[in-house]
Order: sequence, then structure tokens, then C-alpha cells
Amino acid sequence: MGKGTITKRQKELLSIIYNYIKNSGYPPTFEEMKEDLNVSSNQSIIDLLVKLEKQDFIKRNESSARSINILPLGYKVLNKLPLIPFLGATSAGAPIEAIEISGEWQSVSSEVARLKDEVFLLKISGDSMINAGIDDGDMVLVKSQKEFFSGDVVLANVKDESTVKRFISDDNPPYVYLKPENPDPKHKVILFEDGMRLVGKVISVFKNGQWKSVK
Repeated sequence: MGKGTITKRQKELLSIIYNYIKNSGYPPTFEEMKEDLNVSSNQSIIDLLVKLEKQDFIKRNESSARSINILPLGYKVLNKLPLIPFLGATSAGAPIEAIEISGEWQSVSSEVARLKDEVFLLKISGDSMINAGIDDGDMVLVKSQKEFFSGDVVLANVKDESTVKRFISDDNPPYVYLKPENPDPKHKVILFEDGMRLVGKVISVFKNGQWKSVK
């Protein structure tokens, strides 16, 4: 069976997973999948999950029973908009504690459906990134990654608090730092220090009902 083709039974299970994530914020347990699919054995569910994963409809983390992510191809066969986890609020100003809101997912536009990477939504609090097109109250889409380039707008963890800034790395002092995009002197650069961590790249901002590129 080629990638992109799905059996009726596989699609039933994929739909069950989608509905559980959308309605409860979490993928279903094995017991819930067995009950909704009307099967009696865990192995039946495991076999279907393995096939769904091989077909690139889902991605699983086997260390957690509930860790199932639907991939873009999965949303396509279901004809559904992608569900992206919403992790709360982060600061475009002084770093603030990121508030994780478990169990809240939001549908996003099909423009984002091509992303296979781990992505999540954050609501911005503060005005330090207005010249990058990110205003107070905006929703941004963040892609988790490990490599960053100077000029990327990033979500950074600073002393266990989160902030959105532009990452700068160059040959002149202060060499590596996080730069605000607001000329107001109250917004200062944050020097990169031990313990600071770049969590992800801000790839899009939601404005006026549509996703726009970050400047």
C-alpha cells in the first residue's frame, strides 16, 4: 500500500484520535480507542497505529501512551484543519513565566498543514517586537528546532522565563544577544548567558484573520 492511501478501519481510528484531541486536548488512551473502535485487544489498536505511522498519517512517541500527533497527511485524508497545541502566553517585553494551558488546542489554517515539525501557538504579551510585525495580543506560530541563524525571531528561555526576541550573533560586541524590535529605550537587549536556551523559531503571526510572515 502506497503512502497516502488509507483503509476504512485506519481512517476510523484516525478520526477517533482527531476528535479526542479536538474535544479533550489529549489523544485517546488504548481503552478509549478500543471502546470507540469496538475491538477487544490492544494488539488490534497497535497494528492500526503502526500502519498509520508507516503511512505518515501520525507520529507516535512510544514512551507515552497518549503521545500521538496527527501529521499533515492525516489531516488531509480526514479533510480537517490541523490542530496545534496552544501553550499559553509569552512575553514580548521583559521575560515572563510561560503559562502552559494543558488541553487547549486550536484549529489553524491549511497554510500550516504542510508543517511536519513540532509546532505550537503562543499568545504575545507586550510590545517589544512591534517592528517585526508582532503586536501585543497577537498569536504566533512557533516551530521547535535546534539550529538558529542570526536574525531569526525566536522564543527563548531566560532564567526559566520565556520571551520572544530577535536572535543576533555577529563579530562585534555584545556578540550574541536577544534584540527587541521596538526603539523605546525601555526595551533592552538581553545578553546571551549560560543557561539561556532557544526553544523555537517564530515563523508566522496571526493578524486580521490570516497568517502572515514575521518581518
